[in-house]
Amino acid sequence: MPISNISHDKSALPFITLGDHLAMDLLNTEARNGESMVDYWTSDADVLKWLQQHEVWPVAEPSVFAVGELLSQAKALRSVALRLITAFKQEKLQDISELNVFLHAYTSAPHLVSDNNGKWVITRISGANTALAMLGPVAQSVAMLLVEGDATLVKQCEHPDCILWFYDRTKAHKRRWCSMATCGNRFKAAQFRKRNSK
Repeated sequence: MPISNISHDKSALPFITLGDHLAMDLLNTEARNGESMVDYWTSDADVLKWLQQHEVWPVAEPSVFAVGELLSQAKALRSVALRLITAFKQEKLQDISELNVFLHAYTSAPHLVSDNNGKWVITRISGANTALAMLGPVAQSVAMLLVEGDATLVKQCEHPDCILWFYDRTKAHKRRWCSMATCGNRFKAAQFRKRNSK
């Protein structure tokens, strides 16, 4: 049964944020809608919107890059992250040199801002206007997952038509679905129909 177009189709912006970890949401910029794949990133502007939605506020303006450069680098980071996170889940070591390229390009400086409650917080902002540097905080989230994360909590939705990832922060660590409202309910409804059709 196809997943809802509302939650997995590119037309349904903002982007999917069900991963409960920035590295998981990076992987979830690709999804499946029935038999076809949906890539939420088709332009530099898509990547910028995704970064802004995830509060990764880049210093650079998109005009400082060649057209397609940010998109190309973002997709390269996503590919590296998928390989490393899949291996991490299987408890296999992988070559991390490609991830380090993104990490080394991310020079940052402390930045004082006011949060939504009017309190001061220190964040970090990129000190370079390159595509790699803009993606640095995302690469850092992948690195932090590999260093501090629990591989048993890195999961993919159990719905057979879904490929979305999430970090299971539930108390009992028994989360099975990217979203109970979509995949979980659809799977349970399908099982109910299957039982009652006999």
